[in-house]
Amino acid sequence: MPPPPNQPPHNPYGGPVPPPQQPGPYGAPQGFPPAGHPQQAYPQHSVPPQYPGGPGPGPGGWGQPPMGPPPKKKLSAGAIVAIVVGSLVVVAGIGYGVKAGLDGVTGPFPAATHKLVVPQTVLDGEFTLVSDLSDTQGKEIEDTPDFTVKDATAAVGQYSGKDGSVLVLSGLYGQIKNPGTTRSSILKGAATDKGSKLVVKPRDFTPAGYGVTVSCQVTTSRDGLSTTTLPMCAWGDENTAAAVALVGAGEATADPKDIDLAGLAEKTAKIRAEIRKPIG
Repeated sequence: MPPPPNQPPHNPYGGPVPPPQQPGPYGAPQGFPPAGHPQQAYPQHSVPPQYPGGPGPGPGGWGQPPMGPPPKKKLSAGAIVAIVVGSLVVVAGIGYGVKAGLDGVTGPFPAATHKLVVPQTVLDGEFTLVSDLSDTQGKEIEDTPDFTVKDATAAVGQYSGKDGSVLVLSGLYGQIKNPGTTRSSILKGAATDKGSKLVVKPRDFTPAGYGVTVSCQVTTSRDGLSTTTLPMCAWGDENTAAAVALVGAGEATADPKDIDLAGLAEKTAKIRAEIRKPIG
């Protein structure tokens, strides 16, 4: 027999059957699926929904987002100075290693006609001198024996430009027997610095109107988790040789293959014209 009117249906397990909840103004009551749609478990390998401030993927949830490649940022000025100065110390070591009796090292030294200076500004005032390091870091260049250079004197300067750009000049002057080899060795020295990796091989440029060959390359340098792109150029003549590194925000984080080496070579030749002076 059907149950008496106004009485809930009989529950065979004891107690009345709870009446169905009425849908609220926003649809089915919380915790109950709509009629005719049984509640589904999460399919295998599916991602559970995210709740603001609650558990789930992402920050504050069950894990952190996957890490991307190491960030790029600009090396400190001190680190750039160390690399550029170190490149000339390696040059001196190479010259010492070949010694005076080997090919390309024999013969008289050229006459001393020019020197290098460390001016207050370079590139028509675009960069201003922060520190003349010729008598400090430069001493390491002068104190390393090199049979290919006579009476070597260091010229080292750190410069700053707008937007935090850093320009480092590291050079020497004296009487240089093999200027072409010296120019190549400077870049090799920078590429062999600890943590450095050569990513764009040296290329030779002859900027119009300057009468000098400039070689340029790009290395990357690691500092912790960050990697910095470091473009550098060098020249060598019978009296002077130097490396120039220019690192701005754009260069520091750029793809090494996108660096304008021809433009940097022209700036390097211009710097040479500004700092190379006749003796006397």
